[in-house]
Amino acid sequence: MAKFLSPLHLRLPNLAIAALLGVAVGSFVLGLRQITRWHLGFLRFEGLQALELSAYDHFVQSQPDLAADPRVLVVGITEADIQRLGQWPVPDRTLATLLQKLQKSQPRVVGLDLWRNLPVPNLKQPTDREGHSQLIAQLQGSDRMIAITKLGSEDEAAIPPPEGVPETQVGFNDVVVDPGGIIRRNLLYQGEYFPSFALRMALRYLKDDGIEEYPSTLDPNVLQIGPTVFWPLQSNDGSYINADTRGYQILINYRSARQSVEQVSLTQVLTDQVSPQQIKDRVVIIGTTAESGKDLFHTPYSSSLRDRQTMPGIVIHAQMVSQLLDAATGARPLIAVWTESGEMAWIVGWALIGSLLAWGIRHPLGLALGSSMALVVLYGVCRTLFFYQIWIPMVPPFLGFVGGLGSMVLYNAQQAQRQQQMVMKLLGQSTSPEIAATLWQRRSELLEDGKLTGQKITATLLFTDLKGFSTISEKLTPERLLGWLNEYLEAMTQSVQAYHGVVNKFTGDGVMAVFGAPIAHEDQAAIARDTQNAVACALDMGARLEQLNQHWGKAGLPEVKMRAGIFTGSVVVGSLGSKTRLEYGVIGDGVNTASRLESLDKHRQSTPCRILIAKETLNYLENRFAVEDWGTLSLKGKAEQVDVYRVLSAIRTDTLDIMS
Repeated sequence: MAKFLSPLHLRLPNLAIAALLGVAVGSFVLGLRQITRWHLGFLRFEGLQALELSAYDHFVQSQPDLAADPRVLVVGITEADIQRLGQWPVPDRTLATLLQKLQKSQPRVVGLDLWRNLPVPNLKQPTDREGHSQLIAQLQGSDRMIAITKLGSEDEAAIPPPEGVPETQVGFNDVVVDPGGIIRRNLLYQGEYFPSFALRMALRYLKDDGIEEYPSTLDPNVLQIGPTVFWPLQSNDGSYINADTRGYQILINYRSARQSVEQVSLTQVLTDQVSPQQIKDRVVIIGTTAESGKDLFHTPYSSSLRDRQTMPGIVIHAQMVSQLLDAATGARPLIAVWTESGEMAWIVGWALIGSLLAWGIRHPLGLALGSSMALVVLYGVCRTLFFYQIWIPMVPPFLGFVGGLGSMVLYNAQQAQRQQQMVMKLLGQSTSPEIAATLWQRRSELLEDGKLTGQKITATLLFTDLKGFSTISEKLTPERLLGWLNEYLEAMTQSVQAYHGVVNKFTGDGVMAVFGAPIAHEDQAAIARDTQNAVACALDMGARLEQLNQHWGKAGLPEVKMRAGIFTGSVVVGSLGSKTRLEYGVIGDGVNTASRLESLDKHRQSTPCRILIAKETLNYLENRFAVEDWGTLSLKGKAEQVDVYRVLSAIRTDTLDIMS
């Protein structure tokens, strides 16, 4: 992964931008998270709550299934039971007989999840008037009997409990339904203190173990049972946004999708097919499991099930009882959530991670690997914490991460485009395609604050000039002179590019080219290749000039000679000028030496192209070129003399094929 990282010291200005982008994206996701529903015409946005709750359901499904709770037994009224009885609802006398049989086996609690505010006679014995009174007598006969009522709502009327049953033996069986019809929450009590059906049964069971409810020592307004504090769910806890959390709600911690509790049928109990050991010391809950009873609900497990995607209400109440018993005894914790500020920091933090990752890794493969690993970590953390009953958001941090990553990638692309434009502005069309590609691939090593950073490198400088250009310019019209000169410069530029040099500037009829820049070469072999390329380029320039002279002679244009000076040594390269006027500068004593070699003894020229080099350049030629020793000469403006040589020709056939 290290090879994908760009040098830190060249990227510091973008670090602050990456951080700002991360915070901005994270803040946007937080704002998006608060929108529960928005629509404008055909455009609709349902908010992130649905996605987050789907992620919650996934985590519930990923939990290992627990064995059926041995403390709870469900007596389900099945379709077969209804067919055997020949009516629905179940007659009061049948229920009274059922309760009487159950009592003999000494259950701790019996809960009747059937409304009995009105008498239900046996349709086969319409004159029977005593069934209802017998049922009420059974319910009143023991404080271990729990009946139900319905609180009702704006859309549904309330249903009172059976008449004459003490209030302490009554709980409501209303459930809180999330959007999509899924039961995720447990309403423990309503009003000042009116417990739910499940809470009534659990408290009565725990009473025999000496465990009672009381105000928490941490907050007197919070319920505590045994060692566990039941912190109420708030409207924005977890993935909920402005949820209706009236009353006292907690999240349901389901045991499993199917075998959460042991179930027997009404007929089995009435015909003594259930042993007393299956009933003794248990919470026994009576209710319908038949589809015709229309008491079926979707749960977090529903999306993962192919058949029977709903769960009977009586089984959900049994799951609630099981959870309350586990929590009160410390066997299984409640599902906890982070504070709102903690969730906000979590979401913004992942947006920052995304933007900083894109800041630190530019290579597409490295970025893909890094982002994939980050998302795996995000999922792993969320799933692991849920395993320990801590629910934290996953969808908003995912969106924040992707948004932060994408924003920084877009910013990097914009910066890359700007930098590419700047590089091309500096170097124009003067480099070979290979150098241009190399420059762009290694741009992070060259660019800082919109400029090419200054570097000290060893390069080979090539200066050329035309002999007698001033005289020629006087003989031609400006139009013909410009066309003639451009034809010459075009040929010289092509030669420089062919040998992997950079045309640094044109000085009228002169050309200044650099070999070994702007990418610095440090090893001697590479410097030698640059030097040999420069000399080969000068010879090629001479050959091109001869062809041009032949063409110009036929067209009646003047023929010329040229001089070239080549020197290899240390120079400094980088941007020169201001932001509005930049050029690629090459400065140093080596530049002056090459220029002086080109203009040395102008009268000593017997060939169309005279090429002079210094000994510093000769040392890198490796006997690939034939040279003539001109001796040790003084150059204008230089105190020390220079060993000068004239290049005659290439003596190695591979010289002209040198590649950088």
